[in-house]
Amino acid sequence: MGDWCTQAGHGVRFEWGPAGAALLAQDVACLVVVDVLSFTTSVTVAVEAGTRVFPHPWRDETAGVFADRTEASLAVGRSQVSERSPWSLSPTALRRAPFTPRLVLPSPNGSSIAAAAGGATVVAGALRNATAVGRWLAAQGYGTAKRPVAVIASGERWPDGGLRPALEDLLGAGAVIAALRRHGGDRLSPEAAVAATAFTEAGNVGDAVTACSSGRELIGQGYAGDVAVATELDGCEVVPVLVEGAFTAARR
Repeated sequence: MGDWCTQAGHGVRFEWGPAGAALLAQDVACLVVVDVLSFTTSVTVAVEAGTRVFPHPWRDETAGVFADRTEASLAVGRSQVSERSPWSLSPTALRRAPFTPRLVLPSPNGSSIAAAAGGATVVAGALRNATAVGRWLAAQGYGTAKRPVAVIASGERWPDGGLRPALEDLLGAGAVIAALRRHGGDRLSPEAAVAATAFTEAGNVGDAVTACSSGRELIGQGYAGDVAVATELDGCEVVPVLVEGAFTAARR
């Protein structure tokens, strides 16, 4: 398709969804996955507690098989949380759940993007840890022409399966990009620069995410707490990095 689709020549890049991740992964050293409601927010909550999080792209019988193989607990759907299965994609449920050292977290968006990264380093970014991620990326030398980074907004899905660009992920990605720029990232692609501007000009990010389509959907389903956790801007210092198939806290 040519190097136009990878935003070649830029140190900091931005794209949407698993397809965008697969394309940019061919030409970057690091991929930052941003799925604010709620995969990467839940990853930050779990890793903050000391759990190793194994992403899995499907919430079906293969997730249980994968959990057995990795000797990990399995996160269930939000509405399926029970005393026997207290872990789910809900970050508020994860905060209440008992500690587990290993957790399989199915997610068709965030996990699929992590799986598309190929040999690139994979980081979980969110509004909760945006500044920590940007600072860590800069310290590792990512975000330059020699070690480019792609920040991927996961987005959601329309009923027909097509990608629905989601405001919360644009803001989360923009927050990471803005933080990376402050700490030394250079040569932002136009796409990355616009994402950063969307975040810096958004005003109250918590209000924006609460009122956007995805926020309203979760609140309407009774999960206002998940939106509140997801909008704890820079409330987390953990940088989850995918190592041997699981997100764990990066060493400082």
